[in-house]
Amino acid sequence: MERIPILKMGRFLLVTIQVDMHDRLALALQDDLTTQIARTSARGVLIDISSLDVVDSFIGRVLANIASMSRVLDAQTVVVGMQPAVAITLVELGLDLPGVRTALNVERGMAILQAALRAEEGEELPDADGDAE
Repeated sequence: MERIPILKMGRFLLVTIQVDMHDRLALALQDDLTTQIARTSARGVLIDISSLDVVDSFIGRVLANIASMSRVLDAQTVVVGMQPAVAITLVELGLDLPGVRTALNVERGMAILQAALRAEEGEELPDADGDAE
């Protein structure tokens, strides 16, 4: 069975979905991600879905489940690259994605994860001038 690669980038895991998602692949990704979070002590998960043209209710629920499982394992989840048609479909299906933060692209998603990690660790965040407060 095919698998979606999970890359470790520092304290985060990066998943870029480049194939059409079907139910078994989504469940395998869920299992693989939770295993990798626990094994690597990752603090964040970034999932790039920019290649997905269609997300059905099952895939949406799997994304929500991944976020819930990640939280239990002390990691946050950010989904990036959502196509407008996918967003419309999720809204029309009435699907909430609790615990899933979203960003337009990978760069913004990584910034969200890094800021959340700094906030959790109590680091001082730089102000607009770049100076620590």
